[in-house]
Amino acid sequence: MEINFLALIAAAVSALVVGFVWYNPKVFGTAWMKAADMTEEKMKGANMGKIFALALFFAFLLAFALQFITIHQTGALGMVGGDLSTAKPSFQAFMDDYGTAYRTFKHGALHGVIAGIFIALPIIGTNALFERKGAKYIFINSGYWIVTLSVMGAIVCGWV
Repeated sequence: MEINFLALIAAAVSALVVGFVWYNPKVFGTAWMKAADMTEEKMKGANMGKIFALALFFAFLLAFALQFITIHQTGALGMVGGDLSTAKPSFQAFMDDYGTAYRTFKHGALHGVIAGIFIALPIIGTNALFERKGAKYIFINSGYWIVTLSVMGAIVCGWV
């Protein structure tokens, strides 16, 4: 299996695109600003180039990790230690039969939602509790990550 860097880049960019929509004042932006105790003045003092560059880098790391959550064939590759030259002929037969099984946008989206609910939500929720943020903050930010990981998972898994 090869790493599809174009799919990873597209998935990373999708996180920013979903964020532009999700945090738009006409969607959840105004509610998020209130829940996060964010003001227009605080936002004006930020280095947005640096923020977006780092956000894109972090999204790329997430896309890379999503390969192992959404593409089940990576597990089969792990069974031979990652070195295909040492694999037995049965491995190639298995990959011939199942090499593209569950490699769809729909399957990737499902696993993205699962990752959002069972990974992102608990992390955001725990941080928010200690930061004394309310449920609205947790649900707005977790909702973003559930949708984003769904889109990213779809791209990573389905872009074969």
